[in-house]
Amino acid sequence: MASLRIKSRQWIVDEDDHIIIGEGRKEIFEHIQETGSINQTAKVMRMSYKGVWSKIKATEKSLNMKIVDTDRKRGTRLTKEGKELLEKYSRLKKACVKLDNRVFEEIFGQVGDESEKE
Repeated sequence: MASLRIKSRQWIVDEDDHIIIGEGRKEIFEHIQETGSINQTAKVMRMSYKGVWSKIKATEKSLNMKIVDTDRKRGTRLTKEGKELLEKYSRLKKACVKLDNRVFEEIFGQVGDESEKE
């Protein structure tokens, strides 16, 4: 049998099925933390500034809270709530990958995607 593996993605959505956070927004929030800039985040991710900004605003609207704080002097950073959302999503993702790999191995008798194995 060919070497098989599992790939999984998780999205947290609201009651209207609008994305709150998934891999793309996780990456946006991580880059904002690293660079302190939406513009730099957009460049690194090869997205438009407007595209990044609209994803941030959509998450904030769905949660009815500020996730990103922008300040001309201090730059852009995640709020306390933004950091918490990113941390919780990262923990969720890690736990889901671990469980997915375990279930995959039980069913297929092979270890799942090594790059996602925790």
